[in-house]
Amino acid sequence: QVQLVESGGGLVQPGGSLRLSCAASTTISSISAMGWYRQAPGKQRELVATFTTRDSINYADSVKGRFTISRDNAKNTVYLQMNSLKPEDTAVYYCNAIKWRVYWGQGTQVTVSS
Repeated sequence: QVQLVESGGGLVQPGGSLRLSCAASTTISSISAMGWYRQAPGKQRELVATFTTRDSINYADSVKGRFTISRDNAKNTVYLQMNSLKPEDTAVYYCNAIKWRVYWGQGTQVTVSS
């Protein structure tokens, strides 16, 4: 069983930055894949950025060059640094992990608005 707890969401103006954190209840080096998804109102959940099973990183085209995923194995935490935020980035952001099965966090709201 893996528990994921997200934090760091909030309201930010266009062009601003936020950093999301996802703390895992287990050693993240034992997790096959881990990353971030988001779901905007009326839309399907979509991949934002993730460490893959081959330890590479995938980004959605819409966030390349603006978002950066990173991790701190000592803290069992994965981060998502989001810069140059746009109103279309508004969504609930979910942490995702795969270890024998898929786990989701509870989500954190990110709202980009002036």
